[in-house]
Amino acid sequence: MLPGMPDPTRDVTFDLLTAVLDRHRALDDALDALPRAEARDRAAGHRIAASVLRRLGTLNAVLEPFLRRAPPDPVRHVLRIGAASLLLLDTPPHAAVATAVALARSRGLAPFAGLVNAVLRRVSAQGPSALDGLDGPRLDTPAWLWSAWGRDARTIAEAHQAEAPLDLTLRPDAPAPPDAVILPTGTARLPAGTRVPDLPGFAEGAFWVQDAAAALPARLLAVRPGERVADLCAAPGGKTAQLAAAGASVVAVERDGNRAVRLRENLARLRLAAEIVVADATAWHADAPFDAVLLDAPCSATGTIRRHPDIPHLKRASDIPGLCAAQDALLVTAASLLRPGGRLVYAVCSLQPEEGAPRIAALSGRTTLVSDPVRAEELPGLADAIGTDGTVRTLPSMWRDRGGMDGFFIARLRKPT
Repeated sequence: MLPGMPDPTRDVTFDLLTAVLDRHRALDDALDALPRAEARDRAAGHRIAASVLRRLGTLNAVLEPFLRRAPPDPVRHVLRIGAASLLLLDTPPHAAVATAVALARSRGLAPFAGLVNAVLRRVSAQGPSALDGLDGPRLDTPAWLWSAWGRDARTIAEAHQAEAPLDLTLRPDAPAPPDAVILPTGTARLPAGTRVPDLPGFAEGAFWVQDAAAALPARLLAVRPGERVADLCAAPGGKTAQLAAAGASVVAVERDGNRAVRLRENLARLRLAAEIVVADATAWHADAPFDAVLLDAPCSATGTIRRHPDIPHLKRASDIPGLCAAQDALLVTAASLLRPGGRLVYAVCSLQPEEGAPRIAALSGRTTLVSDPVRAEELPGLADAIGTDGTVRTLPSMWRDRGGMDGFFIARLRKPT
């Protein structure tokens, strides 16, 4: 690319940041909706946008001393992209500044090109020392999340500073890809940035992408071959695949028709079978009771910030009560689907306390379910994630020396005979 020429990667990055920060659209949805761009530029633009979102508070703090007055939001996006390129992504200084200036001009921001050039040159002159003295974890975490996470806030926020590794769940008897590290719970882990379609076994359906923590709810349901199992809110299908691979007869219920299509496509690649029902689980009536039900309920998804750094910029504290009410309704439905003696696993990929144990407590008097505590031997290497009540709370800071994991709350219950 010639100096001063528009960079398609930065164009993608700018569009993604605009979608997330200005239009409050999920990063992955924004990427899917982009006009046609080369796969390489889409991937690189997504990586830069994710880096900006992950360290947004820090980047704002770096830039602020060099701004006499607040620039328009589009100019801020250009400056953030340039600062991230300089400080987080090891882009050569001249290239980082030149591409940012070219981006400003190509986006109708030519009157601010001089400002972009001057500010980023000053950031470049400071180099990594621009980050000295800044409390990145605190700056990059919205106050409502920091407060909600209590004494774990700093270790959680520190874990969010780095891109998450790639985790794979293997089909039974399938070999792990070369160079993968096998975690104590059986997940295969590869470095961040690994291209999944290029891995041997992908086309043959030997594995699927699933965070190590996300694989735990189905593991704890412990289905047996031939059992009749319902997977509620099933898309994109990682847990459905686990249940089907274990030999269960699975009914996967998903409300969103588009997500159900993705679920069907994923199962087809994996050569696994399940009955897929497009319906709101709370209004769905099964023709027979189930031996087990897995409910991975819709939630704030704050446990997945490592993989989805747009979440802190899209969610609000005011979202939580409505999500809790929906979780309560789904739990009552899930309980009604069980046969006597059947078991239920409730899970949310959330770090918010309200979406965890209080939802189980709210079942009292509404169902006959009783606790079925998780035992330490069921979760190798994760004894510290099991509470005294037998529920599970994983944190991004757990297994930190191995690359961490998503944050989940998991409870197992059973219906008395």
